[in-house]
Amino acid sequence: MNRRRADGIDPVARSRARRRALQAVYAWQLSGAKVREVVAQFAHEQAREVADLAYFEDLVHGVHDHRVDIDGALAPFLDREIEQVDAIERAVLRIAAYELRHRPDVPYRVVINEAIETAKRFGAEHGHTYVNGVLDRAAAEWRAVEAQAPRDR
Repeated sequence: MNRRRADGIDPVARSRARRRALQAVYAWQLSGAKVREVVAQFAHEQAREVADLAYFEDLVHGVHDHRVDIDGALAPFLDREIEQVDAIERAVLRIAAYELRHRPDVPYRVVINEAIETAKRFGAEHGHTYVNGVLDRAAAEWRAVEAQAPRDR
């Protein structure tokens, strides 16, 4: 069965790439290792998992390269400093913020849904509700035109 959409994107492989990116960003946050080393470590596993390797690398490098902008942009939507947010939820928020701010090709609803599902899978029991609240408010500002557009039904 072909999972690829007409534009060539495989949504399942993208979801796997996001999950692996979460693990890589989490490891980078905790270890402080060089991001290229973390990417190399996880890319090997990524290839075996049939995920979108290019998207995985874009997410991890994007979070690393834009972390100051991402953290600053998230700050108004957080109830605490970014470093005080649970490490898993912080990684989820950073990845989603990168996608919302730097990947306009990905619909904001997809970004938020993927972030919530990833937080449910890896985060604290109610971490996904925090992630949802932050990202809903952020997307309403960062992707205002898209967020206010009528939904196709």
